[in-house]
Amino acid sequence: MRVLIVDDEPLARARLAALLGECSDVDVVGSVGDGEAALDALGELQPDVLLLDINMPGMSGTALAQRLAGCKRPVVVFCTAYESHALHAFELGAVDYLLKPVRLERLNEALQRARQRLQHAPRDTGGYLHGRLRGEQVRVALDDVICLLAEEKYVVVQHRGGQLLLEESLKQLEEAYADNLIRLHRNCLVPAQRLLGLKTLADGRVLARLGGTELMPEVSRRNLPALRKLLRMS
Repeated sequence: MRVLIVDDEPLARARLAALLGECSDVDVVGSVGDGEAALDALGELQPDVLLLDINMPGMSGTALAQRLAGCKRPVVVFCTAYESHALHAFELGAVDYLLKPVRLERLNEALQRARQRLQHAPRDTGGYLHGRLRGEQVRVALDDVICLLAEEKYVVVQHRGGQLLLEESLKQLEEAYADNLIRLHRNCLVPAQRLLGLKTLADGRVLARLGGTELMPEVSRRNLPALRKLLRMS
């Protein structure tokens, strides 16, 4: 199980990492000091679990958890010195709430609850998209895809390694990968696991917040209700 530690105190991060070293089947994939850094790291590190502090400079732990409310993973375990946020934490979908100093026994309990949550979460079907890059046939894993954009005769796949051109239409891709891709507007599909939340601008436009990228595609009014429903159900 892949774990990312998020805490603004270096000593707290070090202690959690040491405790996790005593837990079985755990891989600490990263350790960051604030919510924004955690959000930026999600796409690259692909953690299963966040050990998340609440009071941090910039984006708080609860604000980060709110952004992740539409994701099936990572699941959140709060680690904090304050009891007063517990109710709100569970309302945000946290699997456990640990008080500092964290004890090994309680950490193991929280990790077991996280495993159970992940086991019951719907699994991604995986697979590859096949296209052309500089005239050659290549493929890209669906897990690496950020978004698909329709441009003239082709569909451009934005992925973690760059871009790929596909000859299929968005409609064909949407039907072929119905369990993986969701539509933001008539010219854009994104992997469902990338969708972290929605941001409404002052002019009324709505943007999609995607994991692992600063790209925020616009959401059409037609597709907005379905996306909001999906985020509520996740």
